[in-house]
Amino acid sequence: MADLEVDNSSEDSSMDSTVSNCSGQYWEAEDEIHSSKLEFSEDEETLISRMYKLVGERWALIAGRIPGRSAEEIHMFWTSRYSSSES
Repeated sequence: MADLEVDNSSEDSSMDSTVSNCSGQYWEAEDEIHSSKLEFSEDEETLISRMYKLVGERWALIAGRIPGRSAEEIHMFWTSRYSSSES
């Protein structure tokens, strides 16, 4: 049974690089999803602007009027588009 001792160090390092590659691919895909979700049509932008004037920062209420959009997406869109630096 002592002869069955195996050196797993090379397997561990290849597994680490596989996990690292998968992790990097995951984050790249995640970034791509977020950037594509922040692309809004002209109609969506108009509706968001009009709703904001009516209800203010009630993102869930605004998102409820746009199918497939979450309150977080609406808020991120609004802050990226209309936030101004106060400096």
